Amino acid sequence: MASTSITAPTVGFDLDMTLVDSRPGIHACWVELSERTGAYVDADLVVTRLGPPLEEEMAHWFPADRIPAMSGLYRELYPSYAITGTLALPGAREAIGAVQAAGGRAIVVTAKWEPNAKLHMEHLGMEPDAVIGNLWAEQKGEALREHGASVYVGDHTGDVRGARIAEALSVAVPTGPCTAEELSEAGADVVLGDLTEFPGWFSDYRAGCLPARA
Repeated sequence: MASTSITAPTVGFDLDMTLVDSRPGIHACWVELSERTGAYVDADLVVTRLGPPLEEEMAHWFPADRIPAMSGLYRELYPSYAITGTLALPGAREAIGAVQAAGGRAIVVTAKWEPNAKLHMEHLGMEPDAVIGNLWAEQKGEALREHGASVYVGDHTGDVRGARIAEALSVAVPTGPCTAEELSEAGADVVLGDLTEFPGWFSDYRAGCLPARA
């Protein structure tokens, strides 16, 4: 079948460890939470497994009946302790820019609480076309489908599952807790080294030089 060019696509991006290295900020936030509550939290361990919803991580450190309150406190602390310490990952701005320069829409779909996700974008000067939060794994697929995304870029096997639900191309980067092998085994269609490789890949994808699905 002859390849055809793809014009003005919508591309979704995960946030933590895909667009941003939020480990320093999240570490600081958990340390503060631990100090305020007196509960032991290994913040070094926490930042090695970013991706799933906050409540799942909370379950490692607090009893079930305290999770809602502790999650609420964490989110209140987050703007003061986690935003300024978070850095853009290499190629993040260029990846968003490549989509928008092509006339497409770049959206962020993340498990992070949406107001805090937007604070990250504002602080780092990134301007995606939409930020949708509070969604994890398969739930992300619903937002991707709603926004008509044909590609979803993430660092976690949960992101691969979200892309599958949306019938979008899964592009993975091993910049988070999952290795390239784990992402590939989970069903990622494309595994890039990091987002610095995205503009070149995206140019080929738009030109129809790559199959819609590997």
